[in-house]
Amino acid sequence: MGKQRFGYHTLWNRPDLLHRPFRSDFLGFPWEFDEELWTAWTEGRTGFPLVDASARQLLREGWIPNRARMVSAGFLTKHLLIDYRRGEAHYMKYLADGDPAQNNLGWQWSAGCGCDAQPYFRVFNPVRQGNRFDPDGLYVRRWIPRLERLPNRYLHRPWEAPDKVLREAGVRLGQDYPYPAVDHSRARDRFLEVARDYLSGRGGDAEG
Repeated sequence: MGKQRFGYHTLWNRPDLLHRPFRSDFLGFPWEFDEELWTAWTEGRTGFPLVDASARQLLREGWIPNRARMVSAGFLTKHLLIDYRRGEAHYMKYLADGDPAQNNLGWQWSAGCGCDAQPYFRVFNPVRQGNRFDPDGLYVRRWIPRLERLPNRYLHRPWEAPDKVLREAGVRLGQDYPYPAVDHSRARDRFLEVARDYLSGRGGDAEG
């Protein structure tokens, strides 16, 4: 409830946050937009099971667990370099529990540009997050049944599964389930380079 009040209080005093980041050094941040990557994210076809499961649950149920929301929002903004406001609007369109203040607070937190946000240089690893918070794969298997026969060891990183394991699980990468849309390490490094260059040029605090 405290976080809820904080979100309402912040938006009451700063209604402009629905259109601009809380951190002024993020104004004009060089977000990119790739239609194909955007569509893959909204439809749950990024190739990262935890991210895709959350996208599919949103479209089906209008709800997502908080951890999955954070990972998915971080993936859009930091792996794909897509403006957090696009993700914010997408969530508001489909969330059954959509609340402008809380949704805005969450998205700006994930992008690193909000009030009391996570540091911009903290980039979630979707595989590690999946292994930690969905170790038995119950969440991913529910929303991506095509992967339900994959062993836990490879469920959050099916592209690393040996061909034999994929065959036994009935998974054909690139057909039944996509290969990763981006490489985690390269996407992380790209975002950090873009963010550091921009924020240092703006005179912002490069450490968040």
